[in-house]
Amino acid sequence: MTNTHSCPHRASLNPLRSIVLFIAALLVSGCAMFSWIPGVGDGGGDKENTEPAKLVDFDAEVKIQRQWKSKVGDGLGKKYIRLQPVVAADRIVAADAYGTVAAFDRFSGKTIWRQKIGDVERITSGLNRFLDRSDSAFVSGGVGAGEGLVLMGTTGGEVVALALSDGSEQWRAYVGSEIGASPVAAQGRVFAQTIDGALIALDATNGEQLWSYSSQVPLLTLRGTSTPVTARDVVYTGFSSGKVVALRASNGEPIWEQRIMLPEGRSELERIVDVDAAPLLASNSVFAQAYQGRMMRLSARDGRPRWEVEVSSFLNLTEGLGQVYAVEEKDTLTAVDQERGEVIWQHELLARRGLTAPLAFSNYLVVGDADGYLHVMAQRDGRMMGREKVDGKGLRTPFTLAESTLFVLDNAGGLHAYSITSR
Repeated sequence: MTNTHSCPHRASLNPLRSIVLFIAALLVSGCAMFSWIPGVGDGGGDKENTEPAKLVDFDAEVKIQRQWKSKVGDGLGKKYIRLQPVVAADRIVAADAYGTVAAFDRFSGKTIWRQKIGDVERITSGLNRFLDRSDSAFVSGGVGAGEGLVLMGTTGGEVVALALSDGSEQWRAYVGSEIGASPVAAQGRVFAQTIDGALIALDATNGEQLWSYSSQVPLLTLRGTSTPVTARDVVYTGFSSGKVVALRASNGEPIWEQRIMLPEGRSELERIVDVDAAPLLASNSVFAQAYQGRMMRLSARDGRPRWEVEVSSFLNLTEGLGQVYAVEEKDTLTAVDQERGEVIWQHELLARRGLTAPLAFSNYLVVGDADGYLHVMAQRDGRMMGREKVDGKGLRTPFTLAESTLFVLDNAGGLHAYSITSR
């Protein structure tokens, strides 16, 4: 999913596992990894199409206009980090992967404040450099907001809280492991989820730990976690075990848990069932999604399943016009009826283009792609309605909506504000 991934299928690695899993990956990949060598990997069989779908012409039905553009920092780096901007009152706050956080007037794009939460650590040699592709990015979770705070998480296991008013640091707390998604704040607490399966509640005033909940982590997982979602005194989140849980926000007491997908298959790769998509709350229900698994509608009160459908994704879901929308793992776009769990429409017009999580608003469904295009579709039937090139470095961060303005953070660190209107 907002979430962070080193790449959609890369495992989260602790120091002990790094060498073992790297060797395992070589063995699992077999001859495919060495297919560039003449005579290896070219011996018959149908080859899967890995080329991005070509963009097709259509009659545009909407006008996409950029209102302003500002620069946040040095971009999102090479680790597939996705740091979704957050709107708070009259400002929008965004961050890069290297410690720069900035607040802008959301109507004009004018910078209000800019802050640095740490310095990058230059990795000059060793296995870490190989695994991280020489990328010193360290901001892995963000941007969260609430309780007057702007919240960031780091690969070093720190939650950093800044004042929304001026960007001054209020506190930072060590939680033991890399933060895999945006910390969130509600009811005087900050909730942060780590890649080693822990959900931790901190006091919003000083960062003191209040409680923690742990879930078992499989040997191999996607690098990233579900973003916790709060409603009243309940916090909902998903784990790499394939489960969604509901906890009492005040003390971490489990209310219910539900398995979205049971690991299946002979290899650890086949058994990855992470629930990295944030739980989607709508119609007194929780809509949850597992990678290599299914989408389920659960009762928010007791976790009882209402329906399930085979839809696989690690990106956040969105809902509108009585439908839930998902970008599946090969970038197939799918719309599912909220009440019946039936697939309403599905298309591959943007297959293999490296799509962002979808966002539904008004009558539109919008996604970005790895080539930097913003695509606008109709929620009702998925037809293409508009397209705009945002940036050549590509898009992977989920979009943010405030009233009728769409905010887009590109991979190079540019923050754009767009309006979408009918022609």
